[in-house]
Amino acid sequence: QVQLVESGGGLVQAGGSLSLSCAASGGTFSTYRMAWFRQTPGKEREFVAAISGSGDSTAHADSVKGRFTISRDNAKKTVNLQMNSLKPEDTAVYYCAAAAGLVTTRRMRNYQYWGQGTQVTVSS
Repeated sequence: QVQLVESGGGLVQAGGSLSLSCAASGGTFSTYRMAWFRQTPGKEREFVAAISGSGDSTAHADSVKGRFTISRDNAKKTVNLQMNSLKPEDTAVYYCAAAAGLVTTRRMRNYQYWGQGTQVTVSS
């Protein structure tokens, strides 16, 4: 069983930056692929970024490519999302997720464990 706790959300002006962090407990962290998803009211949760268990493979949604970067620290059992050049359309609740296995995946249904989410609001 893996428990995930996100932190780092908040309010930022367009063009600004935020860094989200997700702390994991339980399980062997390096054997889990990790990802960030986001959701706004009335919309489906959408993929943002994923990273393999070792951290040597990443994937980013086209909407955030070049602006967001996912990374992980297996020693600290954390996964981070650095968000730069934020836009109002990035406003959402951001969720950290974990899936058993090593290869990155964008499919939400592959992720068994979820954090409670952290709100990111980007003002124009």
